[in-house]
Amino acid sequence: MISQWQLRAAFAQRLSDMYGREVPAYTTLVDVSHEVNGDVMCAAGAEAERLGSIGRVTAERHGAIRVGTPDELQQVARIFGALGMHPVGFYDLREAAASAVPVVSTAFRPVDAEELARNPFRVFTSMLTPADPRFFDDDLRRRLERFLAERQLFPPELLDLADRAEARGGLPGAEAERFLHLAVQAFELSTEPLDRSWYETLERVSAVAADIGGVRSTHINHLTPRVLDIDELYRRMTDRGIAMIDTIQGPPRWDGPDVLLRQTSFRALAEPRALRTDDGEVTTGALRVRFGEVEARGIALTRQGRAHYDDLLARADTLAAQDPGADRGAILRTLWERHFPGTERELAARGHGFFTYHAVPSAKTGSAGPGRTADGVPPTLGGLLDAGWLRAEPIVYEDFLPRSAAGIFQSNLSGEGSRDDARSAVAYDSDWLSGAIGRPVLDPFALYEEQRNASLARAARELGLPGVPSAEPAAPAAATDPSTGPSGTGDRDGTGHPDRTGDPDRT
Repeated sequence: MISQWQLRAAFAQRLSDMYGREVPAYTTLVDVSHEVNGDVMCAAGAEAERLGSIGRVTAERHGAIRVGTPDELQQVARIFGALGMHPVGFYDLREAAASAVPVVSTAFRPVDAEELARNPFRVFTSMLTPADPRFFDDDLRRRLERFLAERQLFPPELLDLADRAEARGGLPGAEAERFLHLAVQAFELSTEPLDRSWYETLERVSAVAADIGGVRSTHINHLTPRVLDIDELYRRMTDRGIAMIDTIQGPPRWDGPDVLLRQTSFRALAEPRALRTDDGEVTTGALRVRFGEVEARGIALTRQGRAHYDDLLARADTLAAQDPGADRGAILRTLWERHFPGTERELAARGHGFFTYHAVPSAKTGSAGPGRTADGVPPTLGGLLDAGWLRAEPIVYEDFLPRSAAGIFQSNLSGEGSRDDARSAVAYDSDWLSGAIGRPVLDPFALYEEQRNASLARAARELGLPGVPSAEPAAPAAATDPSTGPSGTGDRDGTGHPDRTGDPDRT
């Protein structure tokens, strides 16, 4: 029996091999990623593996695919369910993008820490929203829905094997091989001629809509290796003559802890595609739909930490709008250096970052002292860390940022498309998506919280603590003194957050 994680690892590798054959620049991206990772390992040693072993980082990939209907998304869920991957998170790229990106998304990935360590393959999966009148009028919606209903993305044999693999926890050798062959084949770029007129009709609305609804198949839009120094990779790819997008999406580069996700890509390549004209003639054109993305992953943030992150991004937007000639990256770095926790200890003590906590029994003393209660127990999580009672290990962020994903999409579009914001959007959310695919879309915060809380409870038992220390300190009351800014804690630029130099246990 080939287990689900072995199927997942084999599928990720075969998909990578296939994509490298179809998009040679992707192979260059992987090679440069390996070079950079090797150099970082030589320079930083064990510290380079603080957010995952080099074996995991080297094998790590995330892919991206696009489908058109809830039925197609439900079939994708069955295929990835065979690989031990679950839908995690809901992302509305319609709202995150400035240009026309009419999709909502989820990501399929393993959720168990052991499974993630074995192979953390993820697939960011987007679904078209034909019912949204901001993008599609009634006539185009009917035509699009009819087109999508008539196509078949995945053969019944593949879906049957997927159901068996999920039910049994794997497949025997011959069936596993057949499943992998069909699954990789389903995501290859089709050579079938496209209806040029229909494709161009959708492209006027959105290049993403055309890539989904203008073809009778699906394909991998990008595969993403993980790199330990994304800024160095960006420089080396540019030096090799690879056209990169203008920015690295996500948090800025700085001297503090890496958090969440930083992403960039090389620009979508003009690839030859067969096009059928209205009179039936087949010609050769060029479409830009596939690109090479790369990512650097950091520490997962709590809900409180994520709100802080989003607030700083919003403040950077405001400051950049006030001074269009300013370097937005420099603005972000300044905000981060002043307001974002500058160490892992601060992230943990403020309740802004997710960590697992491990008991250090040798540090326990029974005596009272400064910063301790009468029985000698430090009263706060920060105190337990400082006193050496607990050791914190960061939890890697396994998910995605809608704004960054939209930024990657936008940077690789050939045009802005069209969008009528005078019309009301159709509402989609995580509950709707769960019903559409017949399985729960999991909350990523809840997954991280479960991992953190279990480790805290275990450490408290091992240390004999009277209770489990709180991982998320309460936020302070709003300030009434306007001279200190909205937060009342040294907020001199109006972000609503204190300077980083304040007492982290009081924020």
